[in-house]
Amino acid sequence: MQVRSAAVLVTGLLAAGAMLLTGCSQPATSGDVAQQGYQSGDGSTRTWAAADRQGPVTLSGTDYEGATQDVTDWAGDVVVLNTWYANCPPCRAEAPDLAAIADDYADQGVHVLGINHTDAAGTAQAFQTNHGVPYPSIHDEDGSAVAALEGVVPVNAVPTTIVLDRNGMVAGRILGVVDPSTLRSMVDELVAEPVHAEPAATPST
Repeated sequence: MQVRSAAVLVTGLLAAGAMLLTGCSQPATSGDVAQQGYQSGDGSTRTWAAADRQGPVTLSGTDYEGATQDVTDWAGDVVVLNTWYANCPPCRAEAPDLAAIADDYADQGVHVLGINHTDAAGTAQAFQTNHGVPYPSIHDEDGSAVAALEGVVPVNAVPTTIVLDRNGMVAGRILGVVDPSTLRSMVDELVAEPVHAEPAATPST
């Protein structure tokens, strides 16, 4: 009996450790668009060449301080989107790295925006204060922000980090906890890219 109990304990600890190193899932609820299909991320990274990028992403909502956040207001800048919630171990683990990136790249016109479907204002704001988070997060209570992302790129884990180029197109995605050097490399490459000009209108005849 003691052997079996020890085995169960070890299994539980291993599972908890795996969740911390990758990403954490949230239970889906009936009719909950933002949560359906969520699973733990493995830290996998994908990038897209300019010609293969999908979008532009149109995403907006109200943050926990009551201000409106709209990624289209940042046209011409690089945008980093991050899904999170306070009780997610990988979200807590990566918070200092995301905060540092937001601070370090602010003068280069890079914007970081969180998306939180789960937490009430008090919980989210306590997380932001405790982890020194300098950027806002949309209170995505109805799941519309995640749904807008899902219409362009799969968001299969919490946390997921998506990087938009200067034209609002999806250039990169990290499923699970962020590796800061990988994210910084993505951002550096996108900051160096020009804004693609809109195609000229065809003159009427």
